[in-house]
Amino acid sequence: MDDAIPIRKIIHVDMDAFFASVEQLDNPDLRGKPIAVGGNSDRGVVAAASYEARKFGVRSAMASAVAKRNCPDLIFVKPRFERYKEISKIIRKIFLEYTDLVEPLSLDEAYLDVTENKKGNPSATLIAKEIRQQIFKETGLNASAGISINKFIAKVASDINKPNGQKTINPEEVIPFLENLSIRKFYGVGKVTQEKMYNQGIFTGKDLKSKSLDYLTETFGKSGTYYYYVVRGIHSSEVKPNRIRKSLGAERTFFENISSEVFMMERLKDIAEEIERRLSKSKVAGKTITLKIKYSDFTLHTRSKTLPYFISEKGLIIEIVQELLFQEKVSNSVRLLGISLSNLNTEKMGKIKKQKEVVVQLKFDF
Repeated sequence: MDDAIPIRKIIHVDMDAFFASVEQLDNPDLRGKPIAVGGNSDRGVVAAASYEARKFGVRSAMASAVAKRNCPDLIFVKPRFERYKEISKIIRKIFLEYTDLVEPLSLDEAYLDVTENKKGNPSATLIAKEIRQQIFKETGLNASAGISINKFIAKVASDINKPNGQKTINPEEVIPFLENLSIRKFYGVGKVTQEKMYNQGIFTGKDLKSKSLDYLTETFGKSGTYYYYVVRGIHSSEVKPNRIRKSLGAERTFFENISSEVFMMERLKDIAEEIERRLSKSKVAGKTITLKIKYSDFTLHTRSKTLPYFISEKGLIIEIVQELLFQEKVSNSVRLLGISLSNLNTEKMGKIKKQKEVVVQLKFDF
């Protein structure tokens, strides 16, 4: 079929509780105990939680104060990013022994396209198993994996048998798997969209699949097109070894809430300086400036402005951020401020090819 989207063999490898596991690896006294990597103060945030801590409902991005209430015996450990990067490089090297098509998502997870691989192994399932064994042998850490025909399904699958497991969704299993999948398990569906889908009577992939393309785009905008195709097993995004940066930002959580816009601007100037340094280091500039405001009640607001030209200089960033800050009155005391630049000059503009529904080829060695 000329219109067919090629079926690939994609592996999504995700390290298990990576930051917390590294801390337990390096400090035997922490093994088997509930630990959280992050700040211990009332204004701190959990960056990662061990599986022992997760049993008490402790999760990443949770306020430290809430985490301590959930788990009174929780042990906080300061993050050591240089150590995490060191181990991540070892893991990346293992990936590259199998394929050059490796797309890192973060220090602890990546996509691998092993359709054609350096080992000449036709089984993506066996390759994933080998990689996980090799990671454990060289680092002492466990990884989980998902294997399927595209990035979307592989990522969903990698979560099924965590920790220290893997799941393969074979081509003939894709459609039944997606139809039975809870909508909250769909990668890209957040809490707000989930509630909206529930209100529309969409609880599973089968419910989502019953909706027309027109209905989904009308209800969910551009994301509707994505939902329409992905629930049909169509996700043509390739594994990109060199991911193009789409945004760059920085943010600060404060020890005490801020109520004065004057004080907010002082903090935002510091953040703008950090942004300028990062932009200079990455040699990029952006057109869209976004101001992020998290209030003391944890509600989050963003305000954005897109310019007709690229900027990277802190003076211009501050000017736009000040305009956004005073766009409307800050309604409450603020615990966090952030600035990000998107619509960067690294993004390649091109026509988006219209995806076509295809019949999935069933006979495929996985």
